[in-house]
Amino acid sequence: QVQLVESGGGLVQAGGSLRLSCAASGRTFSTYTMGWFRQAPGKEREFVAGITRSGDSTYVADSVKGRFTISRDNAKNTVYLQMNSLKPEDTAVYYCAAYGSGTIMTKMSWYDYWGQGTQVTVSS
Repeated sequence: QVQLVESGGGLVQAGGSLRLSCAASGRTFSTYTMGWFRQAPGKEREFVAGITRSGDSTYVADSVKGRFTISRDNAKNTVYLQMNSLKPEDTAVYYCAAYGSGTIMTKMSWYDYWGQGTQVTVSS
């Protein structure tokens, strides 16, 4: 099993930046493909970005392409989401998730482990 704890959320003005972190417990972090999802009030949780176990491949949703970057540091058991040029529509609770396979999947049902989430609020 792996436990995930997100941090780095907060309130930021439109156009600003935030970096989210997701720290994982255990010694098997490098065996998990990692993803970031978000859920805005009244909306379904949606995929934001994913990264393979070694970090050699990433995929981001069209809605954040060119603004968000996902990365990981397996030595630190941490995955990051760098968010630039933030917009009010990026306001949501952001979750990191993990699953034990090599392909980046965009559907929630593939992911076995979830963090508690961190709130990101972008003011206009």
